[in-house]
Amino acid sequence: MTEYSVVGKSFPRVEGVSKVTGEAKYTEDLVLPRMLWGKILRSPYPHARIINIDTSRAEKLPGVMAVVTGRDTRGIRFSFVDTPRYPADEYVLAEDKVRYVGEEVAAVAATSEDVAEEALGLIEVEYEELPAVFDPEEALKDGAPQVHDVIERTTTTAWEDWGVGRKGRPYKVENNICATSFVTYGDVEEGFRQSDHIREDRFVIPATSHAAMEPHVALASFDRSGNLDIWLSHMGYEIKRYWLAKTLQIPLTKVRVLKTYVGGAFGGKVNLFSHEFLVAFLSKKTGRPVKIVLSREEVFAATTTSHRMIIDLKLGVKKDGTIMAQDMRIINDPGAYRGSSPVAMFLAHNFCNSIFHIPNLKHQGVGVYTNKSICMAKRGHGAPQARFAIDCLMEMIAEDLGIDPIDMMLRNVRKVGDTLPNGDTMASYGLPDCLREAARVSEWKKKRGKPGNRGVGVGVASMFSGSAYYPFGSAAIVQLNPDGHITLFTGSTECGQGSDTAVCQIAAEEMCLSMEDVVLVSGDSQLCPIDFGNWLSGGIYVSGKAVRMAAADAREQMLKVGAQYLDCGIESLEIKNGSLGVKGDGERTMSFAEVMRVSIQRHGGDPIIGKGFCKAIPEVEFYPSLSKGTGRFTDAYSFAAAVAEVEVDRETGKVKVLRITIGDDSGFPINPQSVEGQLESQAVMGVGDVLFEECLIEKGWTANASFGDYKIPCAQDAPELKTVCVDILEPQGPYGAKEVGECARAAVIPAIANAIYDAVGVRVKTLPITPDKILQGLREKSEAKPSSG
Repeated sequence: MTEYSVVGKSFPRVEGVSKVTGEAKYTEDLVLPRMLWGKILRSPYPHARIINIDTSRAEKLPGVMAVVTGRDTRGIRFSFVDTPRYPADEYVLAEDKVRYVGEEVAAVAATSEDVAEEALGLIEVEYEELPAVFDPEEALKDGAPQVHDVIERTTTTAWEDWGVGRKGRPYKVENNICATSFVTYGDVEEGFRQSDHIREDRFVIPATSHAAMEPHVALASFDRSGNLDIWLSHMGYEIKRYWLAKTLQIPLTKVRVLKTYVGGAFGGKVNLFSHEFLVAFLSKKTGRPVKIVLSREEVFAATTTSHRMIIDLKLGVKKDGTIMAQDMRIINDPGAYRGSSPVAMFLAHNFCNSIFHIPNLKHQGVGVYTNKSICMAKRGHGAPQARFAIDCLMEMIAEDLGIDPIDMMLRNVRKVGDTLPNGDTMASYGLPDCLREAARVSEWKKKRGKPGNRGVGVGVASMFSGSAYYPFGSAAIVQLNPDGHITLFTGSTECGQGSDTAVCQIAAEEMCLSMEDVVLVSGDSQLCPIDFGNWLSGGIYVSGKAVRMAAADAREQMLKVGAQYLDCGIESLEIKNGSLGVKGDGERTMSFAEVMRVSIQRHGGDPIIGKGFCKAIPEVEFYPSLSKGTGRFTDAYSFAAAVAEVEVDRETGKVKVLRITIGDDSGFPINPQSVEGQLESQAVMGVGDVLFEECLIEKGWTANASFGDYKIPCAQDAPELKTVCVDILEPQGPYGAKEVGECARAAVIPAIANAIYDAVGVRVKTLPITPDKILQGLREKSEAKPSSG
């Protein structure tokens, strides 16, 4: 493997000092002159018709500057997926009825938080309660309460602005179905006929909170020229400013998303939220800046959670464990609005498709509206749910056949160079090495299934890097400065994962500079070029590639200037340590500052500015199919395998995760320390997913909407963590790098579940695996044993 000067090294985070000293400014820290405070009145009912809203008393309260309701925002809708097939279905403020507890009904802007809060209490809303439905299987039945009847297509979709799609008839909702997914290849029925062993089961995965430490916050300021400045907690400004421009009906260029630090996201801050629209709307209405800070209870109940899924899975195998057929059926409950339901159901297939060779497959998904809060992406977006079902069922089959689970997995893995059914090619594929390394380091063979053991289980995962799914990719600019340093402009958004540091490393390496020579400007939509954001695992693979191309472009311009000035061919020049010179001639050199000066003097003031741009798959024209899984999505997939060891107290049912070993294939590690941190954070997040995290909904209310009631892993819950990176280079990635932020979580979840079974023989198929479920399983095992004698 090539030895580099900057990439591949564990540099400290470029924003680290600002964060640990408290200098880093988050949106909640910002205060503007004449700023108003916004508050939102939310529905107390899961389903009700709005008869009347009287805001007169609130409007008369001293200090109240504006009160808005659905009458003011009628017809304005937004969504995460907005296509002719799936028209926008979310309202910024409820219009005719409310569909979940916590839905936005009215908003106020006042001179203080206290006045705004008092104003909410003065708004009188008359409701007519309607029957609600909370179970997606019940919602599918004829005669069930309809969450939506008809969704009007009142505006063009996002894709029409790019020349795709057209306006259509109103979208009629039947049996609460909001989205479908159907992927098939091979002959599934024939595959099952050829199978020697078939097993099927049902797995249930609840909603969990993203639990970012920073709550959702937005601050907006309209100026008199109609320009909107907005600060908010996000994962990429393109989606945010697109929907703000569209819903506010102003040009995109008049929306500026400014950079603030982000205190965690994990997929929960991608899409537009009502409060983000409302701060802008209220600012425009009042002519003053407006800020809204959601309480922790509002974050739990009224933003988004991970996707709830019921998965019915059927697998058929030969006697040696070779998979012949798979049939997966998903019922997805995204809540009262579609959210990312079509994407989650598709990705539950696509993120798994690159793992095993399955010749005959059927994948069916249906998204079903219910009167619950909305679901969105969460670190893996469909993969954790699917892998929990698949890897648990595979271990059950391996036990039936008397085969080691890792041996069974290795028998079914794909190969480098394989082409997936949708056309994606496996240019790099390190999963076999991940499995072997995780087994070796964890001492799998020594511990698995032995008397008196503490339980050892395995799980695997895949994630694609970037996506060809969107009409925009990522771009970057590298500018050479008069002092010989460079300024890197990138839209890549730092939300805790270390992207700012990694892109600086890439630029420094390509320009033969040190990290101290790179000035970073990132996450500002007015200053930085287009960037699709740090989601869909595209941060390094797509944005990082654009940065490398921009730096290479600037370097080539410098070489041309140097060749002219030093009167030699470009091939005779070299760049190192911030200078340019003729190879082997220490006298004929130029500093970067001199290169910049010469370029300005000899080329009419022309500066040296490099640009780079890319998509995950440059040749893809547009919009692969979510519903059918056809069309290419990426040039690169990353992989992870996890082995977990647990200890289960048979008296209390309490589980302690002792250690987790992760074998990871994320290509070349740009910053090894950041890679290790990403893997460890996913492992700890997986502990919460398996053992205690669940958003409890009782008659529409989120019953545990605080960190006092909703448990997340703490320091004492963190196990011993071991990570092994196989470092298989991805040909298409910058320096061979690809995704590392999402894959391992999906592997850790089934690994812990399988370890619990190995420890006590109790198979729990509904997450989280709580002590009461384990004790119930132990009781059932005891009762099922034949009496002695």
